[in-house]
Amino acid sequence: MIRDLIEQAAARQGEACYLEDAAGAGTLTYAGLRRSVLAWSSRLDQARIPPGARVAVSLPDPLGYATVLVSILAAGRVVVPLDPAAPAAEASRILAAARPDAAVSGTDGPGLEVVGQRGEPAAPQARLGRQDPAADGERGPAGGIYLCTSGTTGTPKGILLPEDQLGHVASGVAAHHRLTPADRGYCCLPLFHINAEVVGLLATLTAGACLVVDRKFSRRGFWALIEQQGITWVNAVPAIITVLALDPPASRPDHLAGRVRFVRSASAPLPASALRRFEEVFGIPVVETYGMTEAASMITANPLDGPRKAGSVGLPVGSQVRVVQADAGRYLPCPAPLVGRVQIRGPGIITRYADGGPAGAFDPEGWLDTGDLGHFDADGYLFLAGRSDDVINRGGEKIYPREIEDVLLAQPGVGSAAVVAAPDEVLGQRPVAYVVPAGSWPADQLEQTHLEELLHKACEAALPRSKRPSEFCLVRELPVGPTGKVSRRRLREMADRMPGLR
Repeated sequence: MIRDLIEQAAARQGEACYLEDAAGAGTLTYAGLRRSVLAWSSRLDQARIPPGARVAVSLPDPLGYATVLVSILAAGRVVVPLDPAAPAAEASRILAAARPDAAVSGTDGPGLEVVGQRGEPAAPQARLGRQDPAADGERGPAGGIYLCTSGTTGTPKGILLPEDQLGHVASGVAAHHRLTPADRGYCCLPLFHINAEVVGLLATLTAGACLVVDRKFSRRGFWALIEQQGITWVNAVPAIITVLALDPPASRPDHLAGRVRFVRSASAPLPASALRRFEEVFGIPVVETYGMTEAASMITANPLDGPRKAGSVGLPVGSQVRVVQADAGRYLPCPAPLVGRVQIRGPGIITRYADGGPAGAFDPEGWLDTGDLGHFDADGYLFLAGRSDDVINRGGEKIYPREIEDVLLAQPGVGSAAVVAAPDEVLGQRPVAYVVPAGSWPADQLEQTHLEELLHKACEAALPRSKRPSEFCLVRELPVGPTGKVSRRRLREMADRMPGLR
């Protein structure tokens, strides 16, 4: 499927740009991509890396990384994308789970290292203990992507995304976002995560468009880059949108409002206050979406035309979505607007985990429990309340962190915030808020105390007593992963070390 798309694009628009480096380090045309696929196919064949085998990829520059990833995928192999800056222990953990047959890395150009071959021992330096591909039921002749979930909320899980699933979701993204060959997208998100791979690389390929890839987001000069590159849409995360929304008036590019069709938000909840401020400041629509690795990225999205509801992740796109409650060992539909467990099913969703995964993840009808909590409104828009394992149980009352976070994030002195449970000797758990002040750090203890008092008053005005945080901890930054998603697990570890109620 992916190779067919490349062949068609090369025949139709061979000299058109597919990928471009934001720093001006080079471009890749569709004809050049076709040549890259042929070269990698030959290289892998000569190295006796058969179709369906796994190839780890870890390259420092985004253009080279993207080119190799798509080429090896189109060559019928399973790509195992790695973070080139990951600590050795993290890389080893993923490699031990994925058991690749070969690896591509290098700073002076992509070099291929054979890790293990069918019927032959693995290279001594690798020692990954992989199985014979012919005996591994997960492998097949088609390409795919193998990823591990981030582990920000629990134990990481191995996920194998076959080529047909990737193609299905990429087509849905391209159609929903109305991508055409005239579009030039911008993506500074990590290429070892599903968002950049499917929403960025494969949806662009499906549309015959161009994607400008960047090493990382930089607030300084961002809008000048968008204007210089002629960008028509931006693939972003909430942290980027929030930072840009706080830019001073002098940086507001009013003339870009008609050129940039939309900014897409994914990978983490986007505060409604940040969305509204961004749209007010720049006049560019923000399309909030919801996805996960198991769904090869997008599950729901707000429409480009029609109502875009702040605080909602939109309507289902290409997959079935339901909200349910557990009752006597079975799931029953949860009527709007009651909060329940979000479950998904369809051709864009995996049917099992590569490593078995958690027990009970799939029900007998094939519904995957996402672990997220949410509700539908009367118009069918999905609103997420948080993760099921993030719910705070305070004396038997269930508290959803997001309802507290929305209050905090609406305050002008707050840059970002996250609420987690801390242990309580009497009530079991209590909510604790970690807050990053907006702008510069408070100059002294008096300013910090003043901000804490403002937060207390805001929560008193908006929340019942049981839902108000018992502590406001001012921090310089929240622990996040590569996609900007807050690591609540690390925050809970910090909260566990806090003293009980005073």
